[in-house]
This record gives sequence, structure tokens and C-alpha cells, in this order.
Amino acid sequence: MSSLSSPDKEKAFEVDIGSADHASSNDNYTPPPDLRLHRELKNRHVAMISIGGVIGTGLFLGTGSALMNGGPLGLLLGYIFIGSICYCVMITIGEMISYLPVAGGHIKLAERFVDPAFSFALGWNLWYNWTVTLPAELSAAATIINFWHPGVNNAVWITMCLVVAIGINMSGVGMYGETEFIFASIKVVTIVGLIILGIVLDLGGGPNHDRIGFRYWRDPGPFVQFYGISGTTGRFLGWSRVVTQAAFAYAGSEVVAMAAAEAKNPRRNLPKAIRRVYIRLLLFYIGGVFVIGLLVPSNNPLLNVNSDNASASPFVIAINQAGIKGLPAVINAALLTSAWSAASSDLYIASRGLYGLAASGNAPKVFLRTSRSGLPYIAVATCASFSLLAYMAVSTSSGMVFTWFSSMCATAGLTTWFGIGVIYLRFRKGFLAQGHKIIELPYSSRLQPFAAWWAIGASLVTLFFSAWEVFLRDNWSTATFMTNYLPVMLFPVLYTIAKIWKRVPLVKPNEMDFHSGIAEIEAMTHADVRPRNIVEAFWMWLVSFLLVVVVTGRFAHPSDKM
Repeated sequence: MSSLSSPDKEKAFEVDIGSADHASSNDNYTPPPDLRLHRELKNRHVAMISIGGVIGTGLFLGTGSALMNGGPLGLLLGYIFIGSICYCVMITIGEMISYLPVAGGHIKLAERFVDPAFSFALGWNLWYNWTVTLPAELSAAATIINFWHPGVNNAVWITMCLVVAIGINMSGVGMYGETEFIFASIKVVTIVGLIILGIVLDLGGGPNHDRIGFRYWRDPGPFVQFYGISGTTGRFLGWSRVVTQAAFAYAGSEVVAMAAAEAKNPRRNLPKAIRRVYIRLLLFYIGGVFVIGLLVPSNNPLLNVNSDNASASPFVIAINQAGIKGLPAVINAALLTSAWSAASSDLYIASRGLYGLAASGNAPKVFLRTSRSGLPYIAVATCASFSLLAYMAVSTSSGMVFTWFSSMCATAGLTTWFGIGVIYLRFRKGFLAQGHKIIELPYSSRLQPFAAWWAIGASLVTLFFSAWEVFLRDNWSTATFMTNYLPVMLFPVLYTIAKIWKRVPLVKPNEMDFHSGIAEIEAMTHADVRPRNIVEAFWMWLVSFLLVVVVTGRFAHPSDKM
């Protein structure tokens, strides 16, 4: 690796080739790597995006239906299982993307290390995933607001949230990074506060002084007999529904890979973000669902987001049960910002995924058009148009629409995780075959390659059982089958079509490209910049406090700057 350069040298590679005419008039034109998207995401942006960027309605709202289907212990075990896959996916993609932070993320890496057909299938699966997740978040936002204003048409709330998400993304990646930093900070503070409050309420510290303990683990019980099916089969089916919902909640961890092309100093900032992912897994998800299982019984009717009656986050239900007045409205407001944040992140990932597809020649080159500030506005506008699907919630229960879309997103997300594992095994094989050593990577894990194999195997098993209940006698549901298994069926079909169309064999290990773009990446690698003023110093301290002190119970070392 070349010697570290100053941040000023990074600007030498921020070439403005945003002319739309140049990209559209020449069918053979392919933009130079990473020179169309500008690197404007700072360390604190990348850190908070990786920790809290995609924490949204899957955790705050979707856990209600998961608790109803699986019970408190089933909920906890389901989230631990998916959390283990998510962690393995993150350290897997972390090794690759910190070494090659290219536009298109793992979609572009699939082309380098597997074959163009795999990149084609994985890329369109990712685009489908995040394009569908956007209306899921919007319909969830309508569900949250309906708890307080059930008489208002859902179109009002959907439009309000949609305008926010589109406005943020059309303002450029710099604005996206700043707003996402603020939104993610609110979510981090909210979930930490809710976990602490939940423990206090469980121990009898609420206004009603009701010491709950593990009462709801005994009655109605640790597991739910799904659809009244007795025995192990009923408990397993309930747990499998939890796993599918948990996959939706965890989905989006790979957003760091899509943001790599727009991150400053990526070889230093991305490894930091990857190393902090355990915080989101252990504290936010595992800790959150454990507290939820203590506070709310699995047979509470308000947990059913598919019903016509008012539904809410299980956290809000617990606070209402405790008799705390005023606080539920504040919490719901914070949860609404999480829906805005997640919707904004969904649009960001979908648009960058579409840009990556176009850069690889798998989508029309019109999506390569960018403004002079580096905004792929055609890709953003196209992906935003699919958010109109959220208006299905106008004629159907917003909770039901949320369930449909979240199931589709979960299975598509698991397919992406499977693909990331495959890419890594090929990446590792080629890296070692060409005489490199793992120690050369900016980030590496001792769990590899076993983590990649676990991501592949566990994702496939989860996909297989994602809607197993529809095959039971008298339990067929076309909507459930299609929303869970459609992405599973689409991926091999897309790969087969692309394989026939492109007629390109698998990339041989000794022919894999580990060098394109390396010079530019190394030139923009530099030591962390110290804060220029007291405001920056405060933000650095605050993020370090949130990400380190809350978890470890100790103050971060001064050199651990954000």
C-alpha cells in the first residue's frame, strides 16, 4: 500500500463527469470507476448509517407480529438466529468492500469474482428488495400514525413521509449523510432509552408499580402454538414466522457496501463501521426483543398489525399498560422519524443499486446520469416512482400491506446474504491464488471462511421454511406463498437467463481483478482528521459515547475518533 496522503489529494479523484449528454449519446461509454459518485460521506456518517441507518419499523413495529406468532422465547431465539447470520454477512462483506470500496458494492464485486450473470441476478434482486422495502416502510409509518389518528386517510401520512424521503435523496449524498446521522442518532437514543425504561417497568418501577418479571413467559407461555397446531410442529412454525420477520428487521446491514463508493477515506472508515455492527445486533435487536417479550403478552390483540383495529409498537403498548401518560406520544414521534429514516435509506440503496447495475451494463445507461454534484437523479427518480405502491394501504389495512411487503423484503434480503457469501468464497480463493495474504486486507476476521459458509447455509434453510405453513392442510394462502417465495424463484431464473444471454464462464481465480481502482483508493487513504472546532469535537465525542460507552460501560480511548 502506498503511503498515506493528505485529505486534499482526495479531491484530485473527485472528477466531475456528470454530463448527461456524454453518457446517453455514446452507447459504448462506461464511466471510469467511482468517478461519477462523489465521496461525501464522512466517518461519522458511515458509522451511524451502519449502526442505526436501517433500524426501522422491522424492530419497532414488526416485532409485535413476531411476538404474537412465536411467543417471547420464540421471538428471542429467532432474532439470535438471524443475528448470527447478519453478523457473518457483515464481516464477510467487510473484508471485501474495505479492500475494494467500488461503486455498486457487492454487485460489482460479483462481476469481478463470480461472473457477470451472477452480478446480474444479484443486482436485480437487490434492486427489487429495496424498491419494495420503501413502500413497506411508508405503510408502516401509516400504521404507526393510525394508532393516534385512526380517522385520517392513509394517503395523507404516506404522502408526508414520501416527500421527506425523496427530498432528502434529491438533495445529494451530503444531505443524506447529515440527515441520516441525525435520524440514526435519534433511533439509537430512542432504542437505548426504551430498553432501559422497559427494564425499569419490568421491575415494577412504573406508575402502577406492577412487577412483571417473567410473568408472560409463564402465561401465556414462552412459545405460541402457531394456528393452534399442538406440539413441536406448532412451536416450530411460530418460530419460523419470527425468523422471517427478523430477517426483515435485520435486512439492510449491507448498506455500508452500497455507501462505500461515496465514503471518504473508505479503507479506514469502513472497517470501523464493520467492527461496530455487534452493537446493533446485541444491544438494539437482541436486547430490544428480550425486553419486549418481558413487557407484553403474546396474546395481546394490539400486536396484530393485520387487524382493522388500532395497532402500535409493542414498546408503546407496554408504556400504555404501565399507565405512563404523555410518553407514548413522544415515543411514537421518535418511531415515526425511524420510518422516515428507513424510507430514506431504502431509496438511497435502491438508487445506488440501480446505478451499479447500469455501470456493469446490466441496466440502461440512462441510469448513469448524474448531476454535477454527483447525484444519480435518474436512478433516484425511477426508484422513487415505485414507492407509489404504498398507496395500496388506502384501500387495504396498512398493517396488512406492511406484512406483504416486509415478507417480500425478508426473502429478497436473505437471497442477497446468500449471494454475498458466495462472492466472498470466490474472492478469498482468488486472493490467495494470486499470492496475496489475508493480512494485507484492511479488515479481516478469524471466523472466515466459516462465517461465509454459515451465511450461505443458514440463509438457504431460512428461505426454505419462510412460509412453510401454507403447505399444511387447509392452510393455503396465495398471498403468503407469493410474497415469501417469489424472490426465491426469481433469482435462479434471472441467473439462468443472464448465463444464456452473456455466455461468459466463471471467472478463474488467477484471472480475478484485484487491481482496478486500487491506486485511486490508496491515494485517498489518509489519517483521521482532527476536529476543526468545538462543534465537530462535540459530535465526535457524542457518537463515541453512544457507540462505545453505552455498550462497554467505559469511556472510549481518545484516539478512537469519529
